[in-house]
Amino acid sequence: MAIITLTTDFGEKDYFAGATRGAIYSELSDVKIVDISHAVSPFNIPEAAYIIQNAYNSFPKGTIHIIGIDSELNPENKHIAVKLDGHYFVCANNGIMSMICSEIAPEQIVEINIHDKITSSFTVLDVFVQVACHIARGGTLDVIGKNISGIKPIKNITPYVNDDKTQIIGSVIYIDNYGNVVTNIKRHFFESVQKGRRFEITARHYTFKTIYHKYSDIVNFDIPENKRHDEGRRLVVFNSGDFLEIAVYKSNSATVGSASTLLGLGLMDAISIKFIPDPINLQDVDYPQQVHKISDFE
Repeated sequence: MAIITLTTDFGEKDYFAGATRGAIYSELSDVKIVDISHAVSPFNIPEAAYIIQNAYNSFPKGTIHIIGIDSELNPENKHIAVKLDGHYFVCANNGIMSMICSEIAPEQIVEINIHDKITSSFTVLDVFVQVACHIARGGTLDVIGKNISGIKPIKNITPYVNDDKTQIIGSVIYIDNYGNVVTNIKRHFFESVQKGRRFEITARHYTFKTIYHKYSDIVNFDIPENKRHDEGRRLVVFNSGDFLEIAVYKSNSATVGSASTLLGLGLMDAISIKFIPDPINLQDVDYPQQVHKISDFE
């Protein structure tokens, strides 16, 4: 049974998500449809890219992913189908795929050219559904488009590193349901610049010197539960997608607050990391990369 996933900014109030599911079932009655998210912020390409990058590889190979974000066809916003890592992605060529393609090379990219057969202006319902169902039936990408060599990148999605590699400047690309703030700084990128040095992470007026392995590492379980005051404490982790995340332990915007509300951080706000050399003769020192010791730098 073919699996088709949906990631859109349609929300649940309007008919768009339901109509898309119905159009797929009208083409393939035995297909399995999975909604990854319909709550992407409108036209927010980095947010959609983050969601699909961290969700797609939980599905079996051969899964087809429809991504309906900023998908209206125009001369600067063509439609593409991409085969990558054994999965298929159908979306606009607006940068959504660039986060995944920066880490895994696509097997094939085609620019979709079946629009002359479709008259509706509802791109996802018509074009993307038709392409996804064609693939689900075993069809090839060559039938629905012409091969192209590259995709459009997302602007400002790559962190900046200064020339002497003493500072990374990243940005907020996603705020999750708990108000945790996800940056565009991935673990392997951080470690490649860090090289074992101590660091200070600055977000607005707050500074962090520790990266925890998991949220509950901030809790001292040797203290009796009734004497702990950990809820609402700020911390930094590498999340399940290996992105640097600023969080609040057991955050709740109605009670203890969240990282976004307490630190006043929003999408695309800057996050700075300063690397601090050890107070010894540092010339020609080969710093070991030991991720498991990051949380020792208190």
